[in-house]
Amino acid sequence: MTNRQITVAELPKGALKPEHFTLSEAEMPTPGAGEVLLRVILMSIDAANRSWLQGATYRAAVRQGDAMPTYAICEVVESKSDRLETGDIVASEATWSDYITAPAHKVQKMPKVSPLSHLISLYGIAGKTAYHGLMSIGQPEPGQTVLVSAAAGSVGGFVGQIAKALGCRVVGIAGGPEKCAWVKQTLGFHECIDYRADGLFKAIRAACPEGVDIYFDNVGGEILETALNLMNERGRVVCCGAISQYQSTAPTGPRNLPGAVVVKRLRMEGFIVTDFVAEDAKAVRALQALTDAGHITVTEDIVEGLENAPHALIGLLNGDNKGKRMVRVSADPS
Repeated sequence: MTNRQITVAELPKGALKPEHFTLSEAEMPTPGAGEVLLRVILMSIDAANRSWLQGATYRAAVRQGDAMPTYAICEVVESKSDRLETGDIVASEATWSDYITAPAHKVQKMPKVSPLSHLISLYGIAGKTAYHGLMSIGQPEPGQTVLVSAAAGSVGGFVGQIAKALGCRVVGIAGGPEKCAWVKQTLGFHECIDYRADGLFKAIRAACPEGVDIYFDNVGGEILETALNLMNERGRVVCCGAISQYQSTAPTGPRNLPGAVVVKRLRMEGFIVTDFVAEDAKAVRALQALTDAGHITVTEDIVEGLENAPHALIGLLNGDNKGKRMVRVSADPS
């Protein structure tokens, strides 16, 4: 029995393309003592995947020839550890593969959730990133204005819905009139601005007549620069990602730093979701309560087939997803 996997054929310089990846077959991995053999069910597709191909970040750089890393929900099919049993559902660092092995102490046994995809979206990377970033760094208060870029994406959509449930005015930024309409109608944002249209500064100012108290930034670049100019004094800027920069060979940054931060006494802080792992249980409880109360709509964009993972990532970087994008590698356990 063989194991399909997707490796990095060539490190990209500029836009990511399908030819940067290769689908091949390798021998089925065998777990050693203290390890488990995992069947990959669902893989998370995130903009950060592209940044890993540019060099070391909060994790080691991905190199040519490496199997593409990911975060995945998996089923234990063989265990050589007393920590886990066959049939357990776990979350694990993984690769774009049908099967992987992992040390049992490095995977997390997950509760029974239906559908399993919610373990990646609502209760996984997307939901927890949104909750931790907004609550711990943004510190929203009722009546404040929260501006969210990439509002139709996996994290931004949750941020806006959480903030609205807390009594904030929520304004999104997304690409194209159709997406903006979807953000307002489906996710319930008060307003949504098309960053591809002319006059971004005027559009944000009109949608945020009392200024911006919290800006949740997923894109960096020009949109971040524009948002900084519209922040209120003592505002908070939550730096979650910089998707506008990941495909560029000459990244750009805000030209109004540190001036805007100093003059307005802003707090600007970056984070990754694992910074707040000690608060994960609290986040999951809050997200479940908000969803049960009808405040959160979960939107998932599931691409079928391991072989389509490169196209799924490329499409995400081009903004063709709504909600949390993931790839289904195999079926949920029956």
